[in-house]
Amino acid sequence: MCGICGVYEFDKDVRVERSLIKNMCDVLVHRGPDEEGIYLDRNIGIGHRRLSIIDLSTGHQPLCNEDGTIWIVFNGEIYNYLELKEFLIQKGHVFKTNSDTETIVHLYEEMGKDFVSRLRGMFSVAIWDSLKKRIILARDRLGKKPLYYFINEKRCLFGSELKAILQDVRVPREIDFEAMDDYFSFFCVPGEKSIFKRIQKLLPGHILICSQEKVEIREYWDVIFDEQGKEGERYYKEKLEELLEDAVKCRLISEVSLGAFLSGGIDSSVVVGLMSKLLKDPVLTTTIGFEKKEFDESEFARTVAMSCHTDHHELIVKPEAVEMLPKLICHFDEPFADASAIPTYYVSKKAKEYITVALTGDGGDEVFGGYNEYRQVLFEHFISSFLPGFMKKDVIPFLLGCYPKQNSWLSSLFRGRDFFRSLSTPFEIFYLEHKLRFQVEDKNHMYSHDLKSKIGNYNAISVLEPYFKRVQGMNILTQMQYLDLKTYLPNDVLVKVDRMSMAVSLETRCPLLDHKVVEFAFQEIPANLKLKCNQSKYILKKVMWDWFPAEIRKRRKKGFSVPVAHWLRGELKPIVEEILFDNRSRQRGYFDFNYLQSRWKQVQEGQRGSMPKHFWALLIFELWCKVYLDGLAMNELKV
Repeated sequence: MCGICGVYEFDKDVRVERSLIKNMCDVLVHRGPDEEGIYLDRNIGIGHRRLSIIDLSTGHQPLCNEDGTIWIVFNGEIYNYLELKEFLIQKGHVFKTNSDTETIVHLYEEMGKDFVSRLRGMFSVAIWDSLKKRIILARDRLGKKPLYYFINEKRCLFGSELKAILQDVRVPREIDFEAMDDYFSFFCVPGEKSIFKRIQKLLPGHILICSQEKVEIREYWDVIFDEQGKEGERYYKEKLEELLEDAVKCRLISEVSLGAFLSGGIDSSVVVGLMSKLLKDPVLTTTIGFEKKEFDESEFARTVAMSCHTDHHELIVKPEAVEMLPKLICHFDEPFADASAIPTYYVSKKAKEYITVALTGDGGDEVFGGYNEYRQVLFEHFISSFLPGFMKKDVIPFLLGCYPKQNSWLSSLFRGRDFFRSLSTPFEIFYLEHKLRFQVEDKNHMYSHDLKSKIGNYNAISVLEPYFKRVQGMNILTQMQYLDLKTYLPNDVLVKVDRMSMAVSLETRCPLLDHKVVEFAFQEIPANLKLKCNQSKYILKKVMWDWFPAEIRKRRKKGFSVPVAHWLRGELKPIVEEILFDNRSRQRGYFDFNYLQSRWKQVQEGQRGSMPKHFWALLIFELWCKVYLDGLAMNELKV
């Protein structure tokens, strides 16, 4: 894995300074500790930090074509590069390395901007075409690798992480208040926005072409929905197993040590099972366990490891929130409040002791219908379909008005107020609102009058609506899966895994997100084979049915969890009170601190309906402000 960056000045007489590209590379050193490369030519400069995986001896970047007119920096892995290389050699292209990077250069020569459609893998790539005087940026279909950019009337900058772009002092650090509202709505900054105005992310499955005359952005890939369910269950099971085996096999290409994360869940177990089938030597697997039993999955991982005869390594950790906070601020660059980033860091750190590349089970929930909320929402929708209109219109809204909002055992019944709202509200309205972490009512209480005026009439649901409209009228499970595939997966899950694995210079690969697997799952596998008889991931479990004991096949989804509420009433309590409620935080004028103080008291008392995860998000945001707005050095963060 690598880090890439660059600057393109539109005025050919404005030279790009080597020191700027060097500084951009330096802040990406964790993404590529093995080697640095820089290419400069008057008004263009590109840089690269390398984590060597393939072609260790000659795969240096930046890399060019035969006559030096096209240059590339690339982050990722192209798994079909040998097949593409053979095709290109037949077309007359001459190769000087054995790297997948050079394949992209010649593919661009051959196909122009359509080159990206032939790539199978994970990538963010930048190509400088000196003949056409344009920079081409592209990002993989599902968004495994990040790519930020800044474009104004004078220049284009890009980088694997936001911090690279911020090395140019000409880039303003002005908060985008709509993005700030998005953060509190989703606990991350989603979509093409970043927390700063004018700095954006290239969306997954998109390509950007920037010249002095214009900027063109287009989507080159999306799921295409065909008629499903034409075949029997056996066909889908066998075809899926074939595709998964191929996806794992092509991700075993590496000239460095390789293994897998193993949680004992369905997704990572399938990946490890297939690796064990394909490799002669035992698969090296790593897992972490927790002292608190309710958070610990190591027993299940141990069972899978024994079944697959892996070389298993396990670490029991006690997540240290205080130790992790500076790392979270440093490596995410933007406010990011998914606390499961902490165990993701620990398992990455443990794996890095033994390997440089790890296969993971990420994507299985979105692709095969694994989230618990899918079952819950479908159950509620089923009940709603039998209710007469007058109950939805009059009776349930009346009961909802009488229902306690918080601080009651009744408020946790079913899923609290969500259960009753789902029965009386059209699915498309209820589900989009359900995806918000801070509800609109919560934000109205929390935000100051000044912040409300800056945000205006903006509604964070607008982030979700374009994707939801693409699948309206389809099966409800498909609608929920697609929305998560296009939003939650690239905005949260993959960001978390990328930043925490790159923090320790570990490459991760996701076979379940191979685009051929995703296309088959969405285009052909019927919804009733993903969620069948209340059993999630039904068809994926069928693939592994004979590999593992029943306790693995039938276990419910758990996922990484951390004791945020416990931390806030313990080791984080003085930190929150010192940092979140200090004078500098109040002077920003973003929040109603009287309201926050009352809710903080409820958190400390452990009341139902209090907001521990919301205060985690607030703490992360204030720490981010201290570093990225106030200029506090990371080692000056007093936590």
